[in-house]
Amino acid sequence: MKPLAWEFIRSAATKSSMTQFLKDHWEFWRQFRQRFETTGAVAPSSRFLAKAMTGPMARRDRPGRILEIGPGTGAVTQRIVRLLRPEDRFDLVELNETFAGLLRERFATDPNYRAVADRSQVHVCPIQEFTATEPYDILISGLPLNNFPAELVQSIFETYFKLLAPGGTLSYFEYMYVRPLRKLVANKDEKTRLNELDRIANNYLSKHRINRSWVFVNIPPAWVQHLQKP
Repeated sequence: MKPLAWEFIRSAATKSSMTQFLKDHWEFWRQFRQRFETTGAVAPSSRFLAKAMTGPMARRDRPGRILEIGPGTGAVTQRIVRLLRPEDRFDLVELNETFAGLLRERFATDPNYRAVADRSQVHVCPIQEFTATEPYDILISGLPLNNFPAELVQSIFETYFKLLAPGGTLSYFEYMYVRPLRKLVANKDEKTRLNELDRIANNYLSKHRINRSWVFVNIPPAWVQHLQKP
């Protein structure tokens, strides 16, 4: 291929990627303003966070069933679809109808998504209401747990482990030190909620955590907790 033709293709691809990038960030910001309690972030996850979230999936040695919870605009999803194998099954559970619509559009139009569309499905519902036909080997969650009531977080963790197959892994992220920092300015009720979140999370982490990934190149910096069902 002649250099000029190659440069034209690369330029077109770059413009397309930038357009999608700006579209995703604008939609994420709009949803954040309207539905902060379920969006929980001001920007989509970075590719570094996406890589950390999909670590167990990338290192596995056999096909499996993968479930992504709270994919948003698909910042982590776009890495998942590249790691999918022909024998895999991929389900996505998203509560936000707008984000779900963006994801379905990707599976219909984006070449990487279209390549795995026949074994992927987007479901719009709370994760507690999602019904699985079989347990999953990999769970990847982007839910903003620190925004939720403690009772809801307890219910979500219980649901995670019901959906996991024995030996399956759960990966979820949270922003670094967000709960301790919130406690510094929180009122009494909020401090009680945050302390209860600490208790719930630490209960699962102490029993099931196998690794923690630190991700500094993200807005804000985050760590990824990796848990495994016995």
